[in-house]
Amino acid sequence: MLRESYNRMSEAKKMAELVFGTAGIPRSAESATTQAGIERIAELGLGCLEVQFVQGVKMSEKGAVSVGEVATKRGIKLSAHAPYFINLNAREEEKIIASQDRLVHTARIAAIFGGESVVFHPAFYLGDPPAKALATVRKHLEETVERLRKEGNRVLLRPEVSGKTSQFGTLEEILSLSSELEGVAPCFDFAHWHARTGKANSYAEFGAILDQVEQKLGKKSLDSMHIHLSGIAYGRQGEIRHLDLKESDLQYVELLKVLKERGAKGLVICESPNLEQDALLLQQTYKGP
Repeated sequence: MLRESYNRMSEAKKMAELVFGTAGIPRSAESATTQAGIERIAELGLGCLEVQFVQGVKMSEKGAVSVGEVATKRGIKLSAHAPYFINLNAREEEKIIASQDRLVHTARIAAIFGGESVVFHPAFYLGDPPAKALATVRKHLEETVERLRKEGNRVLLRPEVSGKTSQFGTLEEILSLSSELEGVAPCFDFAHWHARTGKANSYAEFGAILDQVEQKLGKKSLDSMHIHLSGIAYGRQGEIRHLDLKESDLQYVELLKVLKERGAKGLVICESPNLEQDALLLQQTYKGP
């Protein structure tokens, strides 16, 4: 069952509908700055942007203030993606500490620019049984959230459903963490889950996923979803690479139909190679003619 604090945050932040945007700066932005990316998102009629810190948090506090001012002025919602170099199931204590530090640093900068969520890839199994890896990740993630709350930082940490079988991050694992830890909520990557399972790609299956979410986290969890979408190439061990939506077999039209019918709200972040074109395609498909 969802913690009271997460229920309050969900209620406060719930949106009228799904809002669409890009993972990082749109290709057509005037320059490769986050501020220019936000401006381009607004010009395109999209509504959100996920700031990509995947190679490290290379934004100062002063820069974050500027980013937040532009986003507020343009009415664009922001989130952040933490560095890839995180493994909360690492063998070495120094790697655990470094992973936690990277999450905390990302959340601090995100809070300054008004981001509500930090998405991250939580861990690798490293040969551990899934139950053992889950217990280890839960422990280290709880410690991280406690650090942030002591600072007064209310940004949600969102472990992402992963696309490779070697990575920690099944749907069940992400829902388990989100149900048991305050300040933790899921990032639903439907393309990753399709790649990992070879299934989860039909109207009925998408509906079953939302049923699972509601059963584990409560109906209010659909009021503040954070979703990643793209086309995806995959093999026996899961994700290989992202594709443009129309080059893939992902049934995104069916997924958007289910999300709309179920009244899901929140952010949809497009990760396709063509970024803004597919973000616009998703938004147009969702809103209809």
